[in-house]
Amino acid sequence: MKIRLTKQFDFEAAHALEGYEGKCRDIHGHSYHLDVTVMGNVDFESGELDGSMVMDFKFLKSIVKKNIIDIFDHQLILSKKSRFVHLVTENERTMIVDYVPTCENILIDIVNRLQNKFPKGIKLFHVFLRETPRSFAEWSREDNL
Repeated sequence: MKIRLTKQFDFEAAHALEGYEGKCRDIHGHSYHLDVTVMGNVDFESGELDGSMVMDFKFLKSIVKKNIIDIFDHQLILSKKSRFVHLVTENERTMIVDYVPTCENILIDIVNRLQNKFPKGIKLFHVFLRETPRSFAEWSREDNL
């Protein structure tokens, strides 16, 4: 039987949106909330621990922590075209990216970093990134087949 498994994470990051008309064009930060959902099979009748889990939550946590949280947490995320790029020499926690660091594009970056990190038979199914209490972006495998 196919089962979806979700683990939730939080991280802090700042960004600036070049070309945006409003306060978000300048450096500002967010407390991001991230949900990562994977899908795999569970054999209800196996009688064995291995068949009774999609994967250990601890293993899911370690994959996301290593590939996302450790990379994005407390970073200043800037487009390589940003007028703030000169800050890189003054701030060791700066990520220069090839995209405008909108919530949507950060989500795509996260999905790309996670896509092939799971064991055989386990697929990334859904990723949810909340930027503010009322604003978020979502990616779903079924929308992108």
